[in-house]
Amino acid sequence: MSMRIGYGWDSHAFEAGLPLKIGGITIDHPEGLAGHSDGDVLLHAITDALLGALAVGDIGSFFPPGDPRWKNADSAIFLNLALEELQTAGYRIVNVDTTLVLAAPKIGPISGDMRQRVAELLDILPTAVGIKAKTPEGMGLNHVAQAHAVVLLEAIDDTDGISLLEAEIDDPKTVEKVVSELVGEGRGGGKSRRMVPLPEFDTEDIT
Repeated sequence: MSMRIGYGWDSHAFEAGLPLKIGGITIDHPEGLAGHSDGDVLLHAITDALLGALAVGDIGSFFPPGDPRWKNADSAIFLNLALEELQTAGYRIVNVDTTLVLAAPKIGPISGDMRQRVAELLDILPTAVGIKAKTPEGMGLNHVAQAHAVVLLEAIDDTDGISLLEAEIDDPKTVEKVVSELVGEGRGGGKSRRMVPLPEFDTEDIT
């Protein structure tokens, strides 16, 4: 089974008057993260980790920061494109581990909600998503949020499993039932791939 590892990192400065969005959820905080899109530092890092694992570039290659189409865009759009690249390449996510580095707000009380949302966006189980938070002690970065992300991918190869089933199970009806269940599982660890509804953007010329 072919495996790949990807690493992503991103940072954004805090700015008054902006909504704070991290990990796909909106957080009650007096400042948000400045960026060309919605500034979701965690989703940006995960997107880069996925693209890096596939060696197809980074988030800026697909969504240039100077392009007005991505002004204030939902970062889930970027993540969805990385997932499409993943599916095209024939890989699925095994697990994701992330670390947020920021002085405030406290991530611990909302880490469960954040894990749930990231898992939903990636179409994997929350148990396959790690979210940790650290403070930037002694780094002079109290007004910045950083995110580190690591992903593990495995190649999808259902044909070997189907051949094995056909060889070991004599009952054709049993084979058909098991194969149907395997196909139905898709690449999301027990559920079919479902793209999260997103705002409409014209991405035909960037894929």
